Amino acid sequence: MARIAIIGGGSMGEAILAGLLRSGRQVKDLVVAEKAPARAKHLAGSYGVQVTDKVSDAAGHAAYVIVAVKPTDVASAVAAISEAAAVAEDNGTEQVYISVAAGVSTAFYESSLPAGAPVIRAMPNAPALVGAGVTALAPGRFATPEQLEEAATLFRAVGTVETVSEAQMDAVTALSGSGPAYFFLVVEALVDAGVASGLSRAVATDLAVQTMAGSAAMLLERRESDRSAADGAQAHAVDTSAAQLRATVTSPGGTTAAGLRELEKGGLRAAVAAAVDAAKTRSEQLGITPE
Repeated sequence: MARIAIIGGGSMGEAILAGLLRSGRQVKDLVVAEKAPARAKHLAGSYGVQVTDKVSDAAGHAAYVIVAVKPTDVASAVAAISEAAAVAEDNGTEQVYISVAAGVSTAFYESSLPAGAPVIRAMPNAPALVGAGVTALAPGRFATPEQLEEAATLFRAVGTVETVSEAQMDAVTALSGSGPAYFFLVVEALVDAGVASGLSRAVATDLAVQTMAGSAAMLLERRESDRSAADGAQAHAVDTSAAQLRATVTSPGGTTAAGLRELEKGGLRAAVAAAVDAAKTRSEQLGITPE
């Protein structure tokens, strides 16, 4: 099986490592580059994988090089990876470079790595830590459809995968990358409202969390059912699963209708739209491209 190097052993690097092992990848086929001694010790002890403090050692013999460092550390990591590319070329290893560093364009990697290097940009989100994330993939100029599918297979180890154009990655960052924080804020607000209505905080938290989890499960089941039932023409129709389920659980003149009316009056939709737009703008501002 192809060797995989994970450059960066932070939370996302560890999530990817754990997911790959859960999916059946062998320890011998994985190597991690991590400079922080405590972090390196944790990864080696917890997962039994080879951990090195040198990026070039990790990348030199890997078919897939996953860059999972902070954006500020990308330049130094890519410089070391570029040096290791010569080693890979000498031993006949064709390398695919996958970046999970937020805001770093594929063009940046392509300008720093050997000519024609296949680069794929990935944006996983926080639930990848529990194997329930969603990752958006955007291929660079030289990545083939086969290499894109191979990358998708890797990230299915930590959740589901969507393919988008790179021009859409800032929107992806704003929606699914930042989305978990929006969700946690809504849960926090529900808990506070439950406490204000007379529930204990523990009970309000249990009710809010399980309600969100169950509602998400309902929505996922409905979407899967709709996809299975759709023919070719319907498959491209606008998905209205959330709206349909909302209508199903809302009785005319009932308690849910009263609550929804207040959310609409409070501008929930506009606030969500503004949040996603602000996050998208900030993602664009933080982008790293070739100079």
